[in-house]
Parts: sequence; structure tokens; C-alpha cells
Amino acid sequence: MVGGNERMLAMPEINYIKKMRNIKSLSINEISKRTGFCWETIKKYADEDQLPKESTRKKTGMMYEDKWGEIVSDWLMEDFALKKKLRRNNKNIFEQ
Repeated sequence: MVGGNERMLAMPEINYIKKMRNIKSLSINEISKRTGFCWETIKKYADEDQLPKESTRKKTGMMYEDKWGEIVSDWLMEDFALKKKLRRNNKNIFEQ
């Protein structure tokens, strides 16, 4: 992972790096040897106070809009009691 090919590490990996640096007092090079990540990545996560923010995407679509979500949800609950062949499909829900 040298030369800009860094990937975002998972939280357990970041916590493991921080533990080795802060609790076990290992050097950046030693942590790099043990984990297999390049030393730039180790330095970035080991000595940084803030953890990276996990991004969450805002859900979009008919079910997540206020005015349609309840109606569609009610239709799905009604259809759940019906036989599969009689239930609304996505196209019917969209058209209605």
C-alpha cells in the first residue's frame, strides 16, 4: 500500500493500531511489520487523535419520503394478509 494506494481501514484495525502504539508503546515500523500496512498508514492512524467518521448515505425513494412512506407501508401491511398472487407489486404501488 505504497504510493497513494491506501484503503480505508476498518475500525477494529484502527483500534488495534492505536492499542499497539499507545498501550504497548511499539514503534511505527514495528507496527507496520506486524500488520503488513505501510508505515504512512500506521503513522496516520496511530498518532491521530480523531477517528475517521463513518459515512452514512441518506436513503432516498418513495418509502423514505414523509408523504408516501406511511401510505406504502399501510398497503404492504394490508397485502401481507393476501395470497402472493393478489399482492401489489412494485409497478402497481408506483402507479397507485
